[in-house]
Amino acid sequence: MSDKVTNLVPEERVLSTLNQDGSRRWLKPRLSAGKFLSARRIVAYFLIILFSAIPWIYINGKPSIFLDVVHREFTLFGKTFLPTDTLLLALLLIMLFITIFLVTALFGRVWCGWACPQTVYMEFLYRPIERLFEGAPGKRKPKKLVGFRKVLRIFVYLFVSLHLSQTFLSYFVGAHNLADWVLGSPLDHPVAFIIVAVTTGLMMFDFTFFREQVCCVVCPYARMQSALLDKDSLIVTYDKNRGDPRGKKKKAPKEGIESAISLPQLGDCIDCTMCVQTCPTGIDIRDGLQLECIGCAQCVDACNTVMEKIGRPLGLIRYSSERVIEGGKAHLIRPRVIIYPLILLVVTTAFVFMLSTKPAADVLFIRGQGLPFIILDSTEITNQVRIRITNRTENPAVYSVTVVEPVGARIDDFDPMMINATGIESENLLIVAPFSVFDDGEVILKLNIKDDQGNVDITESYKMLGPMSLPKK
Repeated sequence: MSDKVTNLVPEERVLSTLNQDGSRRWLKPRLSAGKFLSARRIVAYFLIILFSAIPWIYINGKPSIFLDVVHREFTLFGKTFLPTDTLLLALLLIMLFITIFLVTALFGRVWCGWACPQTVYMEFLYRPIERLFEGAPGKRKPKKLVGFRKVLRIFVYLFVSLHLSQTFLSYFVGAHNLADWVLGSPLDHPVAFIIVAVTTGLMMFDFTFFREQVCCVVCPYARMQSALLDKDSLIVTYDKNRGDPRGKKKKAPKEGIESAISLPQLGDCIDCTMCVQTCPTGIDIRDGLQLECIGCAQCVDACNTVMEKIGRPLGLIRYSSERVIEGGKAHLIRPRVIIYPLILLVVTTAFVFMLSTKPAADVLFIRGQGLPFIILDSTEITNQVRIRITNRTENPAVYSVTVVEPVGARIDDFDPMMINATGIESENLLIVAPFSVFDDGEVILKLNIKDDQGNVDITESYKMLGPMSLPKK
């Protein structure tokens, strides 16, 4: 048996970021100017400003978005969701996912190429910095102070990553808390300092080393697109009918039809590979839709520039659908475009209804542990109960509990509860009722909960347990 190890070379490309021998293929895409790049640049810088500003924008005295994981409170556009809002948060997530499904079915991966933070920061912040210090791909690189420029580039990366990590963390700890961390001494809050340092390190690793591999390897959205897209979804695609067969050609003559006929019968694609050189994930769009394609339209701008130079019509690579490229007619109305909005309408209606009818306080009665009831000497029955109240308002309030019915029942060993804004408190209390109100060992009580602010007036039912009969004396 031979001791030699044979390297298996795959017949097809596995990933655009891998060479055939399995090593990393480092990408340095060219920048292709065009209308789509200009539009994406405007959108990207607007989003960068927006991402940085949102933690500092307050609505109703609260951050517009604040994900307080420690206290399990999520604030979205001035509305705080508490731990008791599990169903509301679930509906909100369903709305988000259905919206993603709908947008993808209509416009393909427009999020990935135009609004995803990974793409926005990579293509419009880190790569421009790289080109500034090392020169643009395809152009002569500066030869002076190469080492110094590389070190300086890393320091700029570090500064930008620090800003991004602080922006990211401000969504979870609050912008003002984060500002205190940054301006104060690390010795005053060592844990916070470590969190910021680790997050900054992860940002550096992502944008300086891992880069486009996040889109190609890590992000699950690329692998979901086969189920979310259909033949009528808007994607970046190459028109094979017009472009193939590929080949080098001269600029189309202007003398007339006779001269044009004499040219070799090739497609419009001159096989310049500019669409490949400019792709930020390193794919060849001419091979069809691929999971690495983020729909950024850099190949569209590159190809349109070439077509303009050789006198051919623009749009050899363009935003279109597979059905149209294959010569069919576009179908705007199709099952998933109808079903997704209907589901979204139902879920949104349920969310708005539940949110608008949510009381100012959540009340929960929990049966006490141990004996289900105790018989007092006065032939009264008592149950130990724990009451938990969630104050959903923005002001502290004092809550009291009384028995509405049956007559003769009362609350003992309970003082009114003072609960801070959006706070949750629990207290034990005793419910006492005469044996005469029990039927087969139980009685349904009506308990009323009120606050001193006039926002809460809730009546809850509670089943009180008791004996089937009193023991004989």
